[in-house]
Amino acid sequence: MLKRPAAICVLTLFLSTNAFAQDAPVTDCDIYAASDQDPQHIGVGVPFDKMNSALAIPACEAAVRQYPNSSRLTYQLGRAYYKANNFDAALAQFRKAADQGLAVAQASLGVMYESGHGVPQDYAQAAAWFHKAADQGLAVAQANLGVMYKNGHGVPQDYAQAVAWFHKAADQGNLDAQDNLGGMFENGWGIRRDYSQAIAWYRKAADQGNAGAQNNLARMYENGWGVPQDYAQAIAGYRKAADQGNAVAQYNLGLMYEKGRGVPQDYTQAAVWYRKAADQGLELAQKHLDELNAKRQGRP
Repeated sequence: MLKRPAAICVLTLFLSTNAFAQDAPVTDCDIYAASDQDPQHIGVGVPFDKMNSALAIPACEAAVRQYPNSSRLTYQLGRAYYKANNFDAALAQFRKAADQGLAVAQASLGVMYESGHGVPQDYAQAAAWFHKAADQGLAVAQANLGVMYKNGHGVPQDYAQAVAWFHKAADQGNLDAQDNLGGMFENGWGIRRDYSQAIAWYRKAADQGNAGAQNNLARMYENGWGVPQDYAQAIAGYRKAADQGNAVAQYNLGLMYEKGRGVPQDYTQAAVWYRKAADQGLELAQKHLDELNAKRQGRP
């Protein structure tokens, strides 16, 4: 199949983006359900965890009735249904908008197939929809596609492809992609191992509040990988991520307290952080909590 010249692809993306932006005026649906991950959204954009489906659903249903051909509003209605766990209704709206070429709707279909929400879990379908959106330049889809290649889900495992897609998304400012790209450099997966590059990408995402990157950067300081070993910096990073609810960081912070690294040894604090991580299903944290409790009770 012939590929379009890059200049034509860029022009096509610009024209389609402009068309989506102009397909309906601003509505209450945009206020309550526009995605902050959608470069074509109108208004501020609402993070998924901040969306109020009780307000978004009726606003978007009314908007779609008024502008039934708006792919933007159709997608946002699907997003509101998804927030309310009405996966069947969300799927129908996402598919309609995706078939109209809306990248963020295509990426959302990928998420549904990846998670098995409203459809049987199907990694191949997930990867295919992520690819459609990624090819349009959508950063979140590029980041998700990178994860699929990294894990070999729905596509043959290919670290080089994972690095390429993470880089595309990271260069657009996607924090998860920056964190993942740091991990590829740290481990030498698909690219030459380079701790300085790993730290640079971790720091870029960590400084913007990404909990995974904060945990990973802290681990580099704990172990002295690419930086002078610094337990105080490790503790600070683990705590930032743990306070955001990152289970791995909570576990790591527990280890620091148990071992007395960067803080006075404190089994009580260790147990607190192990428990937080264990309550999120981290089995290793539960194992260490059981061992710590046995140690405190003098049992072998």
